Amino acid sequence: LARIPGKGELAKAIRYALNRWPAFTLFLEDGRVAIDNNAAERAVRPVCIGRKNYLFAGSDAGGDNIADAMTIIESAK
Repeated sequence: LARIPGKGELAKAIRYALNRWPAFTLFLEDGRVAIDNNAAERAVRPVCIGRKNYLFAGSDAGGDNIADAMTIIESAK
């Protein structure tokens, strides 16, 4: 970090990594912590895709009904 320009993008990226190093390496110390968050992203995906589809539910009331149903279904999962 001392050998590169302090205001450059590379220095910015290195400082970002160094400031968050304990969070980046937490999975090495605690085996319960996942290395990525793919499971969380997969869990949220149906809600995000559904939200886009609710725009075409025919009416506002139809969109509200579909949103309520998806909320119950995803909560039950």
